[in-house]
Amino acid sequence: MEIWMLFLIISIVSVIIEIFIPTMFCINFAFAGILTALISIFWGSLQSLLIIFVLLSLISIILIKPTLIKLLKKETHADFDTQYIGKIVKSIEPITMQSGAVTIYDERWEARLAQEGAEEIPAGEDVKIIKNDSLILYVEKI
Repeated sequence: MEIWMLFLIISIVSVIIEIFIPTMFCINFAFAGILTALISIFWGSLQSLLIIFVLLSLISIILIKPTLIKLLKKETHADFDTQYIGKIVKSIEPITMQSGAVTIYDERWEARLAQEGAEEIPAGEDVKIIKNDSLILYVEKI
């Protein structure tokens, strides 16, 4: 097997792992593997290429990962705000401070009252999404 194929396989496996376990960690090895595979076509022994792979992986972890996380976080948050916050939806379960659910875009979401001490919202009522905290939407009665 050619040396460049080894690094290409490492890249492909890293991408597959990243798809199933999205931690933004394995993608760094994919970047390093592709670059090392390109370098290995023109130059290098296995030992020197392994050192290059490790160095490129470390550089990728230090420089690329924080940048990708910031970009993805901004895009995800902005998309969520435009798609969900401020929308009027139906409650499908009674909504209290501890439990409840709404449906939006044919998806079921956990919901809670946005204001402390607000009155329970019965199932079937229209509510407005005020904010979110992870997978829980906070709503108020309209």
